[in-house]
Amino acid sequence: MSRQDDIKFSKNVSSYLSLFVIGIIVVVMVALAIFAYIYFVNQTSPVDVNDTETQTVVIEVGTERAVLADQLEDAGIISNGFFFKYFLQLNNYSDYQAGEYELSPSMDFETIAQTISTGTVYEEVLFRVTIPEGFTLEQIADTWANELPMTASEFIEQTEDEEYLMELIDDYPDMLTTEILDENVKFPLEGYLFPATYDVVEEDPSADTLIRQMLDATYNNSFSIFASSNTYTLTIDGQSEERSFHEFLTLASIIEREATSLADRSQIASVFINRMALNPSMPLQTDPTVLYALGEHRDQVLYEDLEVDDPYNTYQNTGLPPGPISNPGVESIQSTMNPSNTDYYYFLADSDGVNHFAETYEQHLENRALYID
Repeated sequence: MSRQDDIKFSKNVSSYLSLFVIGIIVVVMVALAIFAYIYFVNQTSPVDVNDTETQTVVIEVGTERAVLADQLEDAGIISNGFFFKYFLQLNNYSDYQAGEYELSPSMDFETIAQTISTGTVYEEVLFRVTIPEGFTLEQIADTWANELPMTASEFIEQTEDEEYLMELIDDYPDMLTTEILDENVKFPLEGYLFPATYDVVEEDPSADTLIRQMLDATYNNSFSIFASSNTYTLTIDGQSEERSFHEFLTLASIIEREATSLADRSQIASVFINRMALNPSMPLQTDPTVLYALGEHRDQVLYEDLEVDDPYNTYQNTGLPPGPISNPGVESIQSTMNPSNTDYYYFLADSDGVNHFAETYEQHLENRALYID
């Protein structure tokens, strides 16, 4: 073999050795990365997902991250205090609520961090469902059924169970009364299911869980506004009459279905209140109650619809209907509590949804000629 061939052979061997060494290094690095990842996952995962038994952990005011992490590791709540300390730092958890916490080895880092930051046990949100303002109970049932593993009929049936309703009346004595059980009321809990965005943490929540969640929201929002006034009165025929929350909610639900803006809500409230105050025999004549009586959702009410024989038809019956016709939001509740001071007795909406108000029937006819006919 010539010297030139020797040099060439040496270079080839050197190249193969280099590739071999690089290959070994890559394999080692990959192995180390996999090991590090597995180690990281093991150290940051729950100590034991099956061990849900809690123990009391006391967090003192001003506890630092490192001290807190060591405390939780010593208690067996987490596997690695070092990783937990940096988890808190990287995720900007710095404000802890001092107090006693019931924590278990089944909790992951996120659950523990959320719990000690908010002061309440954090649970992962599995479903986030929005109930729009003005939805009826049937529409709410459909919404839950579209998002959760339940049927609309299951939800509705729960709201119609009389034994269950009596239980709710006992549990919410200030807000729910036997008025909801009136034979003319179509759906006892109509109006009482607050429109909002709800976080559901159960995989298969019961209708009772959802109903109580919505009743709690109504109590904290709508009922709190009503109760803050001590009494809600309407002056009718010169007499001040105290109205129940059920009646208050009924009027608010009508305003919710009629209004298109906050200003309209206050003025529409004044129209209905003025009508009831002027003459108890003067019907409210509001189209949404007719649609509710018909059980249909459409844009226009026909003249023959106004003849429907139903307690909810405010063209055929005076005063408020037997119960709410929708589930009103805070704006309608506030407008019902604080109506505008007007002399309006009539209003109508044009094709663009803009409401036009009138003090007299003659002015109302003029508005109709201008905006409707």
